[in-house]
Amino acid sequence: LLAVPFFILSGVIMNSGGIAVRLVDFAKLLAGRVPGSLAQTNIAGNMLFGAISGSAIAASTSIGGVMVPMQKREGYDPGFAAAVNIASAPTGMLIPPSTAFIIYSLVAGGTSIAALFLAGAVAGVLWGLGLMVLTGIVARRRGWRGDARPSLRDAAQVTWRALPSLMLMVLIIGGIMLGIVTAVEASGIAVIYTMLLAFVIHRTVPVRALPGFLIETVQMTGTIMLLLAASAALSFAMAFTGIPAAVSALILAISENPVIVLLIINILLLVVGCFMDMGPAILIFTPILLPIAQKVGMDPVHFGVVLVFNLAIGTITPPVGTGLFVGAGVARVRVETAIRALGPFYLLLIAVLLLVTYVPAVVMWLPRLAGL
Repeated sequence: LLAVPFFILSGVIMNSGGIAVRLVDFAKLLAGRVPGSLAQTNIAGNMLFGAISGSAIAASTSIGGVMVPMQKREGYDPGFAAAVNIASAPTGMLIPPSTAFIIYSLVAGGTSIAALFLAGAVAGVLWGLGLMVLTGIVARRRGWRGDARPSLRDAAQVTWRALPSLMLMVLIIGGIMLGIVTAVEASGIAVIYTMLLAFVIHRTVPVRALPGFLIETVQMTGTIMLLLAASAALSFAMAFTGIPAAVSALILAISENPVIVLLIINILLLVVGCFMDMGPAILIFTPILLPIAQKVGMDPVHFGVVLVFNLAIGTITPPVGTGLFVGAGVARVRVETAIRALGPFYLLLIAVLLLVTYVPAVVMWLPRLAGL
């Protein structure tokens, strides 16, 4: 639990630390030469910034606020530009450090956070690469070309400017994976490192802004901790009344075939994600659905990734998806326009979700390679 406020504080500092432009330049270096380079840069930028800040909304506003107007000026369809930004923003919920996985680990009885981080990183990268492939196909059809190849000197300068921010992921994931630090210690290191970036290295934020960051962190942490406290009481009540066992019996009465059971779980989670925020959904449905998933042979780490993947899709799905409304606002398009443009992206994300669900090795190879 101590890791949660520290990771939130590091994300708050990062969101105000002026790293968005540096990451956009680096993302352009990675994806700028393929068809639809500006849209591809938007996707890569959201993956990088979302992972560092831990917030889909922050990625959508910070990266999208830079990239969507650029796409419009270059003749990209406004609805498509909005859809690319909206669809790629939730990757930061999967790519570590992820508060969602920390909460899931707590509710799931201490599932390895390191294993969840590694499996989530694979799932998040698959999400982003899938979007890039679809964007490339659309860009070829519409004649949106890539940028010119940058010089070696320019590439080195861009990489050097972005390197300090990118090192945060290396420090956290590498430290936990190698057993050098625990998740709590890694979160403390993340706070110190982001403070150095914002106050000393980049000098984009004055030190006097720190009290404001702390207040924002306390507000966000207070909400999460209140939910956790309520979920503890709810979990006790559900266990006492036998609700998880009843739901398990109901689903298994429909079918004991793992394929059907996992399909029912995915449909349920997709519907839940359309109406509930990720935190409460994890707290309420993990105690109910995890035992069912384990009965059909699903690893708790694998289930955690599938759970967060489903709920991340829900953040960009009507009628409640906050990512959808924020992304439409950033692009200054009607929500209906964004939803129409998002159609192919929804289908792609469902396909990736089914791949992650039914082929566990797709996301589990990295935790197993690390011996977790």
